[in-house]
Order: sequence, then structure tokens, then C-alpha cells
Amino acid sequence: MSVAKEFSLAELLIVAASEAWRGNGEVLASGLGVLPRLGASLAKLTHSPELLMTDSECFLVEEPIPLGPRGEHVPKYSGYMGFERVFECVWGGRRHAMIGPTQVDRFGQSNLSVVGPDYHQPKIAMLGVRGLPGNSINHRNSFFLPSHSLRALVHEVDMVSGVGLDPARWPPGMNRTLMALGIVLSDLCVMDFNGPDNAAQVLSLHPGVSFEQVQENTGFPLREAPNMGETPHPTEEQLALIRRLDPHDLRSKQLKGNPPGIRQARSGATDE
Repeated sequence: MSVAKEFSLAELLIVAASEAWRGNGEVLASGLGVLPRLGASLAKLTHSPELLMTDSECFLVEEPIPLGPRGEHVPKYSGYMGFERVFECVWGGRRHAMIGPTQVDRFGQSNLSVVGPDYHQPKIAMLGVRGLPGNSINHRNSFFLPSHSLRALVHEVDMVSGVGLDPARWPPGMNRTLMALGIVLSDLCVMDFNGPDNAAQVLSLHPGVSFEQVQENTGFPLREAPNMGETPHPTEEQLALIRRLDPHDLRSKQLKGNPPGIRQARSGATDE
């Protein structure tokens, strides 16, 4: 495969997001938001065809549905996937979602409800925890943070909407066999919580980003993963699939711009 000479930060993140579902097996892949959804779709079309995917309504599809108006696209349906069956996947641990929380902390706990120290008088109130408490305790979740900052990656979330690895929240007798954390994907790097004692570690840095820059924008200590390197660049084949999945270029509207390293990659990458 040839490495692309030109690609955007959004396209780099889509390819990185797709890796979250590699080797997951036959689970329901749910990417919530434009870039996570494109990542899940790319995973199904490339390295993980066994993933289950819906048309975002109630039917399983053999091929991911392109974003935006479908035009002449005819979905290839393979079965019915109503809410009852979705919840069966959720409760049985047969789902991996990539969500976009407002905050993530050092334990991998997530918050999408309120921001501020006083729950009763928050600075910002969102739409509540929704289904995250049950989802987070029953199946794997990854996180997508389009702006890596001290406001998003905090020492401790203002409200625990999604369970993480804080041992104080797991008293004896609680069943945590289905709970799992995947990756944390941001506009600076890819992280996970698989370091020693569930420590947060940086798996890869996006082009032009340093580990020090990531640490300065994170509210808790980070480790360098043993094989930390640069986030793999998209291939021409992957970019062609992304364009097919996103014919209206919705991906370009999700981020403010490319960091300098991405522009260097556009001019300096070579074919392999």
C-alpha cells in the first residue's frame, strides 16, 4: 500500500479511530459523531469485516452507509436490529462504542453531563448522563476528544457519567468483567489506560506533536508507551474509502485546522 502524500488531520484521526476496533471480533461497532463513525466504517471495510454495523436506524448492513444524503446509494441490508436487540448487545458486552465526552480523567472516568464544582449550580449543563452509566459498565468504550486540553483531560471529572478504573468505585462483589476502556483519540495523540496499574500512556503522537506538548495539555501524569511513535499516516487506499464513505466532505468541518506537522506530512511523505 502507498502512503498518502497529502492528508488532513481529520483523515489521520479517522484511520487512527479505525484501529480501536481491530481484533474486536463480532461486536456492534458504534462510532458516535462524524469522525468516529467514519473510523468504524473504515475498520469494517478493511481489517475487521466481521464487525456488526447498522444503518443508524434499525437494520444491520453488510456495508457501511455513507454520511449525508444517500442519493442513489442502496443499502445492503442483512437483518433487523431494533432497540431490543441493540440492548442485548450492550448488556452482553458485545458492543464497542467511541463516544465524545466533555471530560476524561486519570482513571478513564468520563463526564458528559455538567461542568463545574457544584452539581446543583454548574457552570455548564448538558443533556444529562443519558445511557452512559449502563453502557460504560457493560461494554468497551473509546473516547474521541477533538481538542486535547486541560479542560478536557482533567485530574478528576466534575461528574462521573461513565465508569472508569477508580478502585474506590468498585467495592468488593461488583462485577466488572464486561467493563473495558479502549483508546483515547485526540487531535494531538492516541492514548490508552493499559500502562502499569492502569496508568495513562501515549501510544502515538500525531505529526509535529511532542510528548511534552501532550503532557502540558493533560491534567494528569502520562507515560510514554514502550513503542510510542508517530501515528500511522493514511494510505491512498484508505483515503479512497474515506472519500467514498464521506462524499459530502463532512469530515473537514469537524476540526479547526491542521497542526504544522500535518502540513509537513502533506509535502514530505513518500510512497512505500
